[in-house]
Amino acid sequence: MKKQVLALSLSVVMAVSALAGCGSKNEKETTAAGTKAAEETKAGETKADDSKETKAAASGDFKGTIKLGGLAPLTGNYAEYGKGFDIGFNKAIEEINAAGGANGYKLEIDIKDTQGDAVTSSTMATDFAENDEIMAILGDFTSGACKANAEICDRYGITQLSPTASAPDYASMSKYCFGIMGRQDAEAPYLAKYILGKYLGVKKIAVIRVDSDWGQSCYDNFLPAAEAEGMEVTVEKYASGEKDFSALITKMQSVNPDVLVVMDQGDAVAQVFNQADAAGWEIKHVALGPGTSEQVAKQLTDQNNLIVTSPFFFDPNDAELTAWAKWFEGEAGFAPTIHPACAYDCVYLIAEAIKSIGDGEITRDAIRDALANLPAYTGVTGEIKFTEDGDINRNYMICGVKDGEWTVLEGFDYSK
Repeated sequence: MKKQVLALSLSVVMAVSALAGCGSKNEKETTAAGTKAAEETKAGETKADDSKETKAAASGDFKGTIKLGGLAPLTGNYAEYGKGFDIGFNKAIEEINAAGGANGYKLEIDIKDTQGDAVTSSTMATDFAENDEIMAILGDFTSGACKANAEICDRYGITQLSPTASAPDYASMSKYCFGIMGRQDAEAPYLAKYILGKYLGVKKIAVIRVDSDWGQSCYDNFLPAAEAEGMEVTVEKYASGEKDFSALITKMQSVNPDVLVVMDQGDAVAQVFNQADAAGWEIKHVALGPGTSEQVAKQLTDQNNLIVTSPFFFDPNDAELTAWAKWFEGEAGFAPTIHPACAYDCVYLIAEAIKSIGDGEITRDAIRDALANLPAYTGVTGEIKFTEDGDINRNYMICGVKDGEWTVLEGFDYSK
């Protein structure tokens, strides 16, 4: 496998005055969650403000530039998530560079629009892989796109670190594939056993799911767990981008289920439930998908009738998380889900990997090996520690709307 070596930038980069010129009130609003991640590495280490790297940044004198490739659906059905990726990636890079860079190296990222399409994503991943200056790839959004890129990453020896891929077989496809969302073989069974079985106590389940690699993975991991709980499951699927669910809703009403489960992310979740309400169907609504959050709940005609699984919650009582969420909403114009927070964390993970290389040569393989062997890292989304396969284990909770507020209905200890 061809070994790719970092091409160092010999030119002097922008001075602190330029960094200050790019500042905004949103930067000032970024508090503990962002500031802590930018200024601290791990407990016991020196804060970045006191480091020689920070002094180097202040003088505009980095060791060189490490370039990253970014894959995100900036347009298409998942454009809102792509925008979150863009904001999260760039904010983390801005903070890291302002604090002295990654082990003294300035980070840069080139984000390409994959349009939510796996073929487009693979074309762009190949472009990055064939560019010797690109040291690692961050993205893509969908599990299908990330899986399509796995062979490319393996062939060219370049890391693909996805904020959101959750298919159980993704990370194991190549030693260069990593993901930090968690896996559907954990979340989908949690939905069956703890939300439907324990929390709601229902037995007859209607599932409407998106017809995608991710949707299939969700259902394949859900069904055995539901059947183990003695549940009767009826399923229908729809094409990604579908807007009219009336026929599926009519068909599902005829089986008289106890609960309606939607397996998708974003606007489609709200559209299915709203159309069910419009049809006069009084039934409990449950969603599986990390994109289902307060952002989706606000689109519902009946917000109080939604329950979801979630590995993460922007706790309003946590000042650091609240400040991060407030900053993001100011930038994006909508409340954050876990997705942009994972994108932000991914950049810091790459920076930590580069830092751990120390004085060694910065190569694609060195970054991959350092990433795989990182100790547990605490980011905005919580503790991140890669498994042998290259993904992480997350715990899940039950979230929904109570008294008009998006909240945790049952915490992480509910499954114990």
